Amino acid sequence: MPKLGMEPIRRSALIKATIAEIGHVGTLEVTVSRIAKRAGMSSALAHHYFGSKESMFLAAMRHVLTLYGAEVRGALAAADSPEGRALAVIRASFSPANFRREVISAWLNFYVLAQTQPKARRLLAVYQRRMVSNLRHALRPLLGAQAGKVAHSIAAMIDGAYLHAALGHDAPDATAAAEQVEEYLTLALSMESRA
Repeated sequence: MPKLGMEPIRRSALIKATIAEIGHVGTLEVTVSRIAKRAGMSSALAHHYFGSKESMFLAAMRHVLTLYGAEVRGALAAADSPEGRALAVIRASFSPANFRREVISAWLNFYVLAQTQPKARRLLAVYQRRMVSNLRHALRPLLGAQAGKVAHSIAAMIDGAYLHAALGHDAPDATAAAEQVEEYLTLALSMESRA
């Protein structure tokens, strides 16, 4: 059996420390030294594995997106109707693993980084296209040609809920955030049924 080695373990520790440190500070104004200290290693070792703070942060966001994607796929697999599939995407977006203070702070900083860093911009675009695609696919049997418009609105509301949570002083309320987005979905579906 092959030996795992220290590199994947240390990379994982640095990724988790990056998310935790950004959540603690609230901005990208954290140093590699602080991240490395939180991970229990030297900043030289952190630079060795990632090369720069931006690379470390992108790796952390890839980790967040990987966990989010797995949660969405699991929720979609358990859904038994088109509306259930849309609700699955919404609820996965506000799950305890995704809608917690440090991950929300990471998302806010990811949006900011995507304005100036092409790699972050591409990663954000992939996430946004996938979310809209999942929602559009779920809503098409229910809304027909309106599915794309409603899917974009739901995606924007989810992003908006993260921004409000990041900028707010209260603890993130996943239930309330999900309920707001679900209310919009219910409204959109009821308007279509009356048309």
